[in-house]
Amino acid sequence: AAPRAVRANRPARIAPVVRAATAAASEVPDMGKRTAMNLILLGGVTLPVGTLAVPYALFFVPPSSGGGAGGQAAKDALGNDVKAAEWLKTHPAGDHSLAQGLKGDPTYLIVNNEGKLENYGVNAVCTHLGCVVPWVAAENKFKCPCHGSQYDAQGKVVRGPAPLSLALAHADVSDNDTVIFSTWTETDFRTGTEPWWK
Repeated sequence: AAPRAVRANRPARIAPVVRAATAAASEVPDMGKRTAMNLILLGGVTLPVGTLAVPYALFFVPPSSGGGAGGQAAKDALGNDVKAAEWLKTHPAGDHSLAQGLKGDPTYLIVNNEGKLENYGVNAVCTHLGCVVPWVAAENKFKCPCHGSQYDAQGKVVRGPAPLSLALAHADVSDNDTVIFSTWTETDFRTGTEPWWK
């Protein structure tokens, strides 16, 4: 019975009554002022957010592959367009030398035994783990320094662990003597199969 007596003696809690104060009509901003403040706020937020968001979003958009012809000029080590006549002056028959090819990949331009450029280029990226495969002239083949894969003079795989031959690209000479690389979509002449790199 004692605990009940203690409760009875405790004063009841009374929540204070809060009444909303009515503002004078002159203190409430009109709709025109609210709209103006909202526009200022929107403009103040849009500039920095847009400045940061647009480059961030464009990072995820892949670059276009080029003009209407779908080709890309081969580049030498200095980034200059490769001119066929100039290239052949400094690269003898049987030469396999690197140029910058499609998507910036290192691609071999091949000078055939008649001293002319082949109509294809061989991508130098190994199909095993992506190392750049050098041309070994003494053995007349490409040999990967990373894991020992070997490819013949046309880039066909002859020894693993690489599972596939090196990718091909068309290497055509334009009217202004520039070597143009374009995607090889036809049957791979080395293996008789569809190209895996499409």
